[in-house]
Amino acid sequence: MTSVHQSATEGSGGLARASYRKKALPARRLLIGYVTVVSVIHLAVATGAVITTPARPAELLTFCALVACGAVCIEASRRLGMPAGVARDMLSAWWLPVALLLPPVYALIMPIPLQALLQARVRRTLLYRRMLVTSALGLAGACASYAFHSQVPGPLIGDVTWLTGSRGVIVLAVGCAALFTVVNIILVAIAAHGYAPEEGWREMFGTRETLLLDVVELCVGVLVTIACALSLGLLLLALPPVVLLQRSLLHQQLQAAARTDAKTGLLNAAAWQREADTELSRARRSGEPLALLLVDLDHFKRVNDTYGHLVGDQVLVGVATTLCNQLRDYDIVGRFGGEEFVVLVPGADTVEACRVAERLRGRVRRLAVPAEDGSVAVTVSIGVALLRVHGHDLIELLAAADLALYRAKESGRDRVCLPAAKRS
Repeated sequence: MTSVHQSATEGSGGLARASYRKKALPARRLLIGYVTVVSVIHLAVATGAVITTPARPAELLTFCALVACGAVCIEASRRLGMPAGVARDMLSAWWLPVALLLPPVYALIMPIPLQALLQARVRRTLLYRRMLVTSALGLAGACASYAFHSQVPGPLIGDVTWLTGSRGVIVLAVGCAALFTVVNIILVAIAAHGYAPEEGWREMFGTRETLLLDVVELCVGVLVTIACALSLGLLLLALPPVVLLQRSLLHQQLQAAARTDAKTGLLNAAAWQREADTELSRARRSGEPLALLLVDLDHFKRVNDTYGHLVGDQVLVGVATTLCNQLRDYDIVGRFGGEEFVVLVPGADTVEACRVAERLRGRVRRLAVPAEDGSVAVTVSIGVALLRVHGHDLIELLAAADLALYRAKESGRDRVCLPAAKRS
């Protein structure tokens, strides 16, 4: 969900963009409506819980201690840096103890100060996004808290007989932690799917790696819960490992973000070149064929001028997704900037390279990106270059593919071309 560029424009293209900005996309309206409903429900439930729940000093002290630990983690992430697209953290380690040890009202209000601190100190984001995350976390925490307290009556602070008296309590805690994660994911996934219905539900719920990270967060949260139940002082021992784990996680995400194009999720130009150089060296040693495809969107400026940059960004994402879906896992695809993509196809000779390029061209041609008054269709021109036929290193292959791409553009676009044969 990228923002529309704010640069001034002239002519019919500028008028089209102005008209586009005045009318919100239906998906955007539905998203904001959904966020409003979820936020109102969260606020109403939290207000009712505050009115009906008596304040106990021990519970308030525990709540403040866990909020303080969350604030320390947020400050640690601020110092490390957290650009857009890097959003995984270990804050669930502090939300789960609140949900399991304290009355549900505290789980409902816990995300409010921490999300406000994230917005003010780490990274500003669109207000409705922050509202959705806050409400989803609050409602998910309340569900977990109600489920846990329905089976384990309080008070749970200062008396740990409930923790040591039955093995089933730990299983229940893990189950409620899983419930917290599932409810949170569902609430956020509904919003994401409403904004981009063309994306499958599987993508909305994350990859195997993100689910594994969720499990890690759950385990850490349960361990912190046990430590907090035994003694608040043990939080001083739990805080440094959680901060260190968070910094390690963020560092890995930052490394991944430095390799990818923020708009499409593909490799950026520098990362693609490093991987392509490695694959090229391997192909030269083994003598295997290798092809390079240079893919360029036709008349992409016209799309931006007519529909606006928001739709233009969605076109880029759609093309990137199409390329990835049509290529093998070990094909190397990246975005070179603007509307240009580049693909390295190991093991492909001339026939195979042209076949792959034609398949990509045909699939992109069938792509339809939703717009305000229908959908946007685009085409691509593709230049193909072969190792040892058109060049022996990456620079030569890129130059040859660029010449082939120029031939495709000059020949009418929406086609695949090889470099012109050299005259003897």
